[in-house]
Amino acid sequence: MTHEHAAVPGELTDPAGSGGALAEPGAVTLVVPTFNESANIRELLRQIAESVPSRLPCEVVFVDDSTDDTPDVIREAARHCPFPVTVLHRAEPVGGLGGAVVEGLRAATSEWIVVMDGDCQHPPSLVPELVATGERTGAGLVVASRYIEGGSRAGLAGGYRVAVSRAATWLTKSLFPRGLRGISDPMSGFFAIRRADITADTLKPLGYKILLELAVRGRPDRVGEVPFVFQDRFAGHSKSGAREGLRFLRHLIGLRTASPAARLIGFGLIGASGFLPNLLGLWALTRAGLHYVPAEIAANQLGVAWNLVLIEHLLFRDRRGHRRWWDRACRFALLANADLVLRIPLIALLVHRFGMGALGATALALAITFVLRFVGTEALVYLPRRGRGGSTAARRAV
Repeated sequence: MTHEHAAVPGELTDPAGSGGALAEPGAVTLVVPTFNESANIRELLRQIAESVPSRLPCEVVFVDDSTDDTPDVIREAARHCPFPVTVLHRAEPVGGLGGAVVEGLRAATSEWIVVMDGDCQHPPSLVPELVATGERTGAGLVVASRYIEGGSRAGLAGGYRVAVSRAATWLTKSLFPRGLRGISDPMSGFFAIRRADITADTLKPLGYKILLELAVRGRPDRVGEVPFVFQDRFAGHSKSGAREGLRFLRHLIGLRTASPAARLIGFGLIGASGFLPNLLGLWALTRAGLHYVPAEIAANQLGVAWNLVLIEHLLFRDRRGHRRWWDRACRFALLANADLVLRIPLIALLVHRFGMGALGATALALAITFVLRFVGTEALVYLPRRGRGGSTAARRAV
């Protein structure tokens, strides 16, 4: 990542004489993630300069994933700003827009941090009110909402985007009724949060809805809301699309399955879905003339592969970096096939030693081996290797 600081009025010179610049402490840091927003930068900084510094000392941190000249435009425009402006350009946009926001949260120096978009759809004039609401109510998180009295989603272009926004809002509030209590607009990208309430290392962003991460994983004690009117873009076009939608759905699943109990249920549902490729494979192999015993063994591997793909992408996506893909695949396959080997002797033990009926013994054996397989998968496939957590966690997942 490249860190660039634009020298602007209001900064203090480094007393050590190193030639660097130290930002004057401010009451609020505006974190603005950008991706090819060069046409919006000057207007955004103009709006900030007109409405924020006179009411609240501030700094602006741009976290940029652009492939155009946006960083250069920011540096040039920052020369005329009455507040410090920092550019963090990421060569590799890990975590998408949400990952960019987390980098900005780490770089912020103020007591309050306001996250906002770089396309001028979030009015900077509301920043002082967001902070004032937090101070007045004692809230750790204050959300700018389009869905309370005085708010509007007018800037959403077209009925399609309105429908998608409504559906996503309903889905997130249905999945996280407690975590999103008091938040009418969980899809908002415009909010203020106290720096003391953030533990950036616990956040695992995927895509562009970082507010969900902060609300669900951070669980602030008190939440406030301020109405706002969603503006039209000043220039350019929206970066959201089908790909971001899929990342958003994966993010929801990851948040929902974060607890062990939820992961256990998800593990069971994925395992049940594996019966379909297993049965289809068995049917195809026996139709081709293969004996049913080797056909069953081979078909079972199809179910194992199916389950592994879903588990990797839906349950343990954030833990894939602890081991290489072939190591995870081999361990998972061994556990899944060991389940078959263990289940038959266990059924026999329950029937002949404990006098259970065949049906009851089979059901109990399925439950026991299922729990053992889940525990084994977590412990042997997706937990960091002992004594090497630091290095393996940093390895890129594949």
